[in-house]
Amino acid sequence: MNRDVKKYLDAVPEARRGHVLTLHRLILECFPDCVVDMRYKMPTYSHGDGWVAVANQKNYVSLYTCGAAHLKSFKKKHPDFRTGTGCINFHQSDSIPAADVKAVIRHAISHPKES
Repeated sequence: MNRDVKKYLDAVPEARRGHVLTLHRLILECFPDCVVDMRYKMPTYSHGDGWVAVANQKNYVSLYTCGAAHLKSFKKKHPDFRTGTGCINFHQSDSIPAADVKAVIRHAISHPKES
């Protein structure tokens, strides 16, 4: 693993580390051969032209994609989750719906031009 990514993951506070590591694992399960590096000051997972990123925020953890189209299905199934244009925010009390998050990851990386 990239040294800077490991340093970032190790520095995540305990309260959010579980979510960050869960997202890290889910991404690698979907794309085990992706390139993992630090772009945008957060771990970024690239495969071809597609990418997703994970960020530790002050009160939550975010999964970033390259556009809103990647979240359409997730938002319909999970309207209570806070989302941005191309991101999902996970609070400490949230359970991460693994299968649906994997669908977001697969779509974002496999269809990067859809925004």
